[in-house]
Amino acid sequence: MEGKMRWCANAREVGSGNTTVVLAHGYGADQGLWDNLVPSLSQTNKVLLFDWDFAAGEEEDDGGRYTFDRFADDLIALMDEKEVRGAVVVGHSMSAMAACIASVRRPELFAHLVLLCASPRYINSEEEGYVGGFERAGIDGMLDAMASDFDAWVRGFVPNAAGDPESVPHLEKSFLAMRPAVALEVAKMIFLGDQRDVLDDVTAPCTIVQVNNDFAAPPSVAEYMQRRMKGAEVAVEIIDSVGHFPQLVAPQQLLDILHGVLLRHGHPDEHGVQEEEGDGGIDATGMVGQRANI
Repeated sequence: MEGKMRWCANAREVGSGNTTVVLAHGYGADQGLWDNLVPSLSQTNKVLLFDWDFAAGEEEDDGGRYTFDRFADDLIALMDEKEVRGAVVVGHSMSAMAACIASVRRPELFAHLVLLCASPRYINSEEEGYVGGFERAGIDGMLDAMASDFDAWVRGFVPNAAGDPESVPHLEKSFLAMRPAVALEVAKMIFLGDQRDVLDDVTAPCTIVQVNNDFAAPPSVAEYMQRRMKGAEVAVEIIDSVGHFPQLVAPQQLLDILHGVLLRHGHPDEHGVQEEEGDGGIDATGMVGQRANI
């Protein structure tokens, strides 16, 4: 293992198979977010899950500790610890950009990136013609609300992010489990950050998955990412649903996409039939056909 993990906790592996699927949840969530997907994925694959520890104590001498680079280092350290190579890594929300950075640093770890509800930059930039979905004043107002009354902010934010009333209780519980000071600093990292430059360096095959009615990451962001990632083969899939958490709201649509990724890499389908491939392993050059026009 190359480094000590700061925020990866409760790592566990389920299932078995020649390929590991790493499920990395996003801000405010926990590994329970994947519960609807794990039974199916683990039938023919090893699945690695973990929690980002958003309740960790603060370090007074490390004011800049929350960076995408450090989350990427943690992901690398976890995969090294578990001896994972050539994985299909599903990064949700903030984890998508951490996975992109990690794939540039350690490409042998990543056979395919699934970037779920990803955004490299949330703030619009009129001079660059970039539409991230938010104005700076709106982001500042959100951060002020978090700092003022974190619990009240969660109870207002989560229903909009969930998109489905049935998903609200699970998300509220995980959001409220965050330490407010940590939650605020990580939110600043996410919503004020700009990770667009890393897209230029990604070479791993990617499937960008967006929800057509996601207030946080509109489909226009997927289009921008696809244009920018000139060094990688990139497909875009649009889920017909609402909210920022398709794992909870539209799990079957997401599973169909993930199984498509795995099938095109030569993994068994739901009937145990394996596509022909020389060594039976993962083909890092395989791609999912683009089914969505955006």
